[in-house]
Amino acid sequence: MEAGAGLVAGSHNRNELVVIRRDGESGPKPLRQLSGQICQICGDDVGVTVDGDLFVACNECAFPICRTCYEYERREGNQICPQCKTRFKRLKGCPRVPGDDEEDDVDDLEHEFEWGDNHDSQYMAEAMLIGHMSYGRQGDINTPRVVHPVLQVPLLTNGEMVDDIPPEQHALVPSFVGGGVKRIHPLPFPDHNLPAQPRSMDPSKDLAAYGYGSVAWKERMEIWKQKQEKLHTTRSNGGDKGWDNNENESDLPLMDEARQPLSRKLPIPSSKINPYRMIILIRLVVAGFFFHYRITNPAKDAYPLWLISVICEIWFAISWILDQFPKWLPIERETYLDRLSLRYEKEGQSSQLASIDMFVSTVDPMKEPPLITANTVLSILAVDYPVEKVSCYVSDDGAAMLTFEALSETSEFAKKWVPFCKKFSIEPRAPEWYFQQKIDYLKDKVHPSFVKERRAMKREYEEFKVRINALVAKAQKVPEEGWTMQDGTPWPGNNVRDHPGMIQVFLGQSGGHDIDGNELPRLVYVSREKRPGFNHHKKAGAMNALVRVSAVLTNAPYLLNVDCDHYFNNSKAIREAMCFMMDPLVGKQVCYVQFPQRFDGIDRHDRYANRNTVFFDINMKGLDGIQGPIYVGTGCCFRRQALYGTDAPKKKKPPNRTCNCWPKWCCCFTGSRKKKTAKAKQEKKKTNYKNAENGAPTYALEGIKEANGTGKQNLTSEQKLEKKFGQSPVFVASTLLENGGMLKGATPASLLKEAIHVISCGYEDKTDWGKEIGWIYGSVTEDILTGFKMHCHGWRSIYCIPSRPAFKGSAPLNLSDRLHQVLRWALGSVEIFLSKHCPLWYGYGGGLKSLERMSYINATIYPWTSIPLLAYCTLPAVCLLTGKFITPELSNVASLWFLSLFICIFATGILEMRWSGVGIDDWWRNEQFWVIGGVSSHLFAVFQGLLKVLAGIDTNFTVTSKAGDDEDFSELYTFKWTTLLIPPTTLLIVNFIGVVAGVSNAINNGYESWGPLFGKLFFSFWVIVHLYPFLKGLVGRQNRTPTIVIVWSILLASIFSLLWVRIDPFLPKSDGPLLEECGLDCN
Repeated sequence: MEAGAGLVAGSHNRNELVVIRRDGESGPKPLRQLSGQICQICGDDVGVTVDGDLFVACNECAFPICRTCYEYERREGNQICPQCKTRFKRLKGCPRVPGDDEEDDVDDLEHEFEWGDNHDSQYMAEAMLIGHMSYGRQGDINTPRVVHPVLQVPLLTNGEMVDDIPPEQHALVPSFVGGGVKRIHPLPFPDHNLPAQPRSMDPSKDLAAYGYGSVAWKERMEIWKQKQEKLHTTRSNGGDKGWDNNENESDLPLMDEARQPLSRKLPIPSSKINPYRMIILIRLVVAGFFFHYRITNPAKDAYPLWLISVICEIWFAISWILDQFPKWLPIERETYLDRLSLRYEKEGQSSQLASIDMFVSTVDPMKEPPLITANTVLSILAVDYPVEKVSCYVSDDGAAMLTFEALSETSEFAKKWVPFCKKFSIEPRAPEWYFQQKIDYLKDKVHPSFVKERRAMKREYEEFKVRINALVAKAQKVPEEGWTMQDGTPWPGNNVRDHPGMIQVFLGQSGGHDIDGNELPRLVYVSREKRPGFNHHKKAGAMNALVRVSAVLTNAPYLLNVDCDHYFNNSKAIREAMCFMMDPLVGKQVCYVQFPQRFDGIDRHDRYANRNTVFFDINMKGLDGIQGPIYVGTGCCFRRQALYGTDAPKKKKPPNRTCNCWPKWCCCFTGSRKKKTAKAKQEKKKTNYKNAENGAPTYALEGIKEANGTGKQNLTSEQKLEKKFGQSPVFVASTLLENGGMLKGATPASLLKEAIHVISCGYEDKTDWGKEIGWIYGSVTEDILTGFKMHCHGWRSIYCIPSRPAFKGSAPLNLSDRLHQVLRWALGSVEIFLSKHCPLWYGYGGGLKSLERMSYINATIYPWTSIPLLAYCTLPAVCLLTGKFITPELSNVASLWFLSLFICIFATGILEMRWSGVGIDDWWRNEQFWVIGGVSSHLFAVFQGLLKVLAGIDTNFTVTSKAGDDEDFSELYTFKWTTLLIPPTTLLIVNFIGVVAGVSNAINNGYESWGPLFGKLFFSFWVIVHLYPFLKGLVGRQNRTPTIVIVWSILLASIFSLLWVRIDPFLPKSDGPLLEECGLDCN
């Protein structure tokens, strides 16, 4: 994929593909083809070798043949050159075939078997691609490819001709580029003219002749044993001290360090975790006695209040158990970045680190400022990772020209910003936050030109901000005829709900170089097709479109997604994730690595618990000790194959140990069973070997009942893949490559056309997308559902907390935005609870562990706690107003259980803070906002979820506004009225009235009424204290509270108290005559 191709817009269903040139380029021209000779067999480019030279298959006549056809002809064909009829000689890095025995001068034992793992799937994928793709090729595969010139036809816009635009300002790539008849869908039958599938390696032949048992193999084994013995001897003679005295073995410590694990678990010290577990068990016992007393001792004079309180308390106990026990096994982790470099980045060799595709999603540039998105993209392009391994895809789901133009400016500024970051190793690499740091930026900087270049770069960034601000100002008023690009072409996304798919490569292999001439990572703009009548599934659908586009263009084995406001705060974050993903011990079982969310711009007191410290530093650490943390929607590195709905690889069990202590009759039984098992394994191996020779890929046949016959078997597997992944031969072929990588059988023109195809609005119809593959549909919190499905497949996730936070983002500051954010999360949980994917009944028999399931159950039922919580917060006011209480008069034993329960609750929190390192301020803010969100957002989410699921009434949510360049914490005091504020406001007023009524009643009835009043007042003050941040959000700034509000509050409270005393509603009234003592002694 090249950076100079221009904006590619099109619709697969409407047969449109338009290439809009960037400013300054001349008229229409065909997509640039790869340079080099054309293979005379398949029509593809011959390609180059690892050294960059043109690939030559035949040394006699240099007949142009690509490497794929060369290896296929040697493996399955007649092994001779089609032109000079000379037998092909074995080239370096190619597998052996029969007849190579006499070629002793070209032995390449080091690379002889490399094709067995990586290239086998490559051959399968390319065989499928050759069998189905017709882009850029003639109908006959033996005919050399002829490139047809692009016709000079007017621009197609939404199926209509536009004649008023000059022909030199646009270009159209017709559907017949490359000749032949266009074939969108794969062939429904096998083509016998196509080459057969590659033959699998036969262990009985290849290994015996060239590998295990050969002279070279024995020599290598002897060298390895000698190194191991020397290493063991050195360790035994004095550990690390012996390394300095042995100059001849200086490579041993390096080798030993590179073979060490890339990460390790750090369990919580027993002195901290054991008391925590003990108090949990004690709290369970105390809770049991507490509920025994509550149930067996009802308040007879206030039976309804008692019943409601007991039901609420039982629900709270269940909720606490679901939340508490997943934190039973908390762990921490440590990574070793130096070992990662030693293992995969050897000096003098190209980097062996895996490639990664990074996704940035945005929708509305007015609520998600382009400057914030630009900073996120710049931080991605400047990461500390090999540039050829990094690709950045930006999803513009609003098809906004403002986002497109801002990204174009960002790509130009990146050519200056990226080399500056890497030259001086600055952190963070988002310029907005780097220049805002209030620290000594000269610390640890020794380069003499740093100050001068920093000032110049700051000036460049300020000019860049001005250009972005100018674009934003221009976008405030949309022209009546819609937006027009610089060359006069109408912007394809003028209609947000009806536009073609668009792809623009801003930075790439051929056009992505910085000012120093170094290559930059790829930067691709993607806007999927939108048409009326289609369900586009919001963010989940946009992420799935990025998965398919990236698979077609780069196909990296790992993915990482971030929100547009979450920038890379740690340039080594990808390396941190690769310490787990590429670890040979645990990496194969990991589906994703989740980083905690950290935020900028939050006030020191964190009034509305925006940091979520308790969740990210306590709950997630507990889940990491079970099966891994849940996916939280951003800052997460995925394994691509896990997103394709595959099961986790099963761990190999160690071989059973044998001994001579069993009786002979027992050995007979075990021996017969072992024979049967061995026989079954042998038959299974034969079946798998037969399938491999027939060309049936293992991945394609997963979960499929194989049909009889080779042709029928291939047809079945291909149809299953098409039904699962969609009608794209390039994408389906890419899914067969477990370790990623590009397909050799596709040209840039075909990749562009296929990329437009996979983002078409109807591509996912009748497929498994959103059901079993990719981001799962069915909830506005698609992140929880997606992670849950992966864990059900047996995968595990990792929670990585680097010393320097990996990502930082912005959080809503004012109360209304914060409550709306919590409302969206809670509504998603309600949708999951009412769907078939509810953890209460979904996924049994899979790989989900019981404690992990418990955490997912808690994540889906927590909004329902709002109903008992609202009732429980109302009870104090009712008790104060009626003079009754939820418990009868307490005995000494009952008081002991109440006191013990309160002590256990506080002890659990204190010990939790002790092992997690969370401060008491963060813990208390979390407790407060649990009540605030529970009686507002969670309550509305329950009713909206019921309406959506049962009545079909959908609720449209707006994107949470991201912070801009305003005054620090200016939005913290912004008051935005919303219906979510009604329940907590009502609770505050009712409880204040209850307190006034209770105190007035005690004053009126004398000192005997103060004793029962204390319990009711404590109950009411518990509610008011938890709602205190909400009250501060209502009144605004502390130093700007209007005086009139204070005066009227005191006046109304005083009047109400006097009226309450005068009315005296609690004094018993008598209907009989008033009797008074007369003073006479009647006796």
